[in-house]
Amino acid sequence: MKQVAVFGASGCGRGIMPLVRAQWMSSGVDYELVFVDDNPTMSVVNGHEIITYSEWLNRSADSHHICIAIANSTVRERLALQCQKDAVKFFNVRAGNVVQLDNVLIDEGAILCPFVTLTSNIQIGRHFHANLYSYVEHDCVIGDYVTFAPGVKCNGNVVIEDHAYIGSGAVIKQGVPGKPLVIGRGAIVGMGAVVTKSVPPGAVVVGNPARPLIK
Repeated sequence: MKQVAVFGASGCGRGIMPLVRAQWMSSGVDYELVFVDDNPTMSVVNGHEIITYSEWLNRSADSHHICIAIANSTVRERLALQCQKDAVKFFNVRAGNVVQLDNVLIDEGAILCPFVTLTSNIQIGRHFHANLYSYVEHDCVIGDYVTFAPGVKCNGNVVIEDHAYIGSGAVIKQGVPGKPLVIGRGAIVGMGAVVTKSVPPGAVVVGNPARPLIK
């Protein structure tokens, strides 16, 4: 018996649970699938039990497997490090209609929602979230704990550094071979923004063309 969990029973977790269920149903192994949430407001949601992380770890199993469906990338990293310390295994979640072409390397813990497209010669880091209808074009490098909200358009020759968040419907202009457009570490690109030049680490940009948010 394998213990399998989605970490997070909020919107992100509930959204991907059917994908996780379909994957494990087709795996041919004996498993139990639950939500893990350390602050649950109910005991069952959408037909799946919700238990705390410690309760889940204490359940007898040949092995424990988890995907982290937490939008906040800092929390996602903290939970990933804890899971790694506890020898929990990560798995990638992939909708059946994801399109992936040549030479795409994806590290552990990725969540690829329906209608995501990854074209060619792409490198993706740990615990990447790509929401509905997002795409990554050729020759891109995506860091660890990066989040794409629905409908992100990441064109070719772009580097997105760790912990960046790209909002719904944002468009990132194609870079140049040898001189990619760079979204810096921890940067936030607002929904609907059109990014035409590199974004510094930690910056928040909005609008068309995207400019730093003035507080």
